[in-house]
Amino acid sequence: MTVQSVLDEIRDLPGTGEVIPIVDPATEEQITEFTDVGPEAVDNAVAQAKKAADSGVWSGVPDYDRAKILWRVADLIDENADLLADLESVNAGIPPSQAKVITAVGSEWFRYYAGWCTKIDGIARDVNTGGLTGVESHMHAYTLREPYGVVGLIFPWNGPVFNFCAKLAPALAAGCSTVVKPAEETPLSALVLTRILAEAGVPDGVVNLVNGYGHTVGAQITAHPDVEKVAFTGSTEVGREIMHASASSNLNKVTLELGGKSPVLIFDDADLDTAIAMAGFGCFLHSGQVCMLGSRIFAQRGVYERVVEGIATMANNLLLGGPQDEGAMIGPLISEKQLNRVMGYLDQGRSDGVELVTGGHRLDRKGYFVHPTVATKVDPSTSRLFQEEIFGPVVTVLPFDDEDEAIALANDTDYGLAGTIWTSNLARAHRLAKRVKAGTVGLNCQLQFDHSMPFGGYKQSGWGYEAGKAGVDTYLQSKTVWAQM
Repeated sequence: MTVQSVLDEIRDLPGTGEVIPIVDPATEEQITEFTDVGPEAVDNAVAQAKKAADSGVWSGVPDYDRAKILWRVADLIDENADLLADLESVNAGIPPSQAKVITAVGSEWFRYYAGWCTKIDGIARDVNTGGLTGVESHMHAYTLREPYGVVGLIFPWNGPVFNFCAKLAPALAAGCSTVVKPAEETPLSALVLTRILAEAGVPDGVVNLVNGYGHTVGAQITAHPDVEKVAFTGSTEVGREIMHASASSNLNKVTLELGGKSPVLIFDDADLDTAIAMAGFGCFLHSGQVCMLGSRIFAQRGVYERVVEGIATMANNLLLGGPQDEGAMIGPLISEKQLNRVMGYLDQGRSDGVELVTGGHRLDRKGYFVHPTVATKVDPSTSRLFQEEIFGPVVTVLPFDDEDEAIALANDTDYGLAGTIWTSNLARAHRLAKRVKAGTVGLNCQLQFDHSMPFGGYKQSGWGYEAGKAGVDTYLQSKTVWAQM
């Protein structure tokens, strides 16, 4: 396959809904289009997944054979790495070097969860109990870990290959059958990955790809009575809608990886050169379109001015550009809609009296580029720049005096996805790690990730966890069996 053949293939796929353009965010040019499949196609996909689940064509495969297939998927992703990276670049505007890293991380999802296929087990014990009858009995009790039947997997546009693999690998390791919906902005790599799954030996009906809008295709998945579980990555607002759909339908189980407004605390005893460099990259990477980025920086007052100056210098020196721009470190925003959203926040900040130390404007070129922006003099109690997830290259920087004030500022948010603490005092670092209300905390490190460690959020940043053992557990149900001895 080539990029052009993928563009042609998606254009020719059938559908009954609106025609949706796919635009290169670095050039604003339409590169292809596709048709929303419509609700009936979702019903058919769910029916195919349910048939596969009921037949055991995948869940009944011996665990070591499932593991071999998932390992083969990883190998095929590596063999198609250049194509997938090119699709990430043209579809999501990701610089080629970063796209290659993301693709490599994607294949490792399948290798990691291939290992879990043979380690899904329960507990067993002999029990002498009267139970609820009061009659003493000798029982043998054990638990079974069984996959959900049909699971809906819905993921966003900010890392199409990563998000596809992060959802599919654990779901398939558990033995689930799936209905898969990528974001309507970035559906290209899912076509290639779905074909790879089939080539590796995943049976027909186990992975069913449906393309379209969230309010049509996504809504039909989340409300469908035969979908037993939904795993979603995206905004907190849509996460709430999914919960309402679950409550109104069959109370399907839900895993949500939602928004973030992550704090970065920089103390005056930190290695400032490293802290400033990592904090700067950690808020502007992918033009701020990563959920765990540190979009609220807090610097101890003695080093505050140096931190502001350092982050602003980084903002001014990061080279923005598209996949064809040599040396580009930061790509564009995903769409005109997202561009308008980010610019709206910046306009509101100006109206509120926020000081934009640098940035705050769109680049004078084609593409949805916004200059990385550093905002100070922000009122935490009223400023939307401080309170809401912008998903753009915008960071607020505020001073603090002591640990208690730093923690109060860090936790003053509805979100709790990640946090970072920069200090040479390791006792302080570990002490404050317990006080930051977030699912992931980095101590003198940022943007850390490994497939073996669970990832999820506190507060309104989500329900449940991905990655690690927790990632496969989320696709399994527990059954207790009692046997009279």
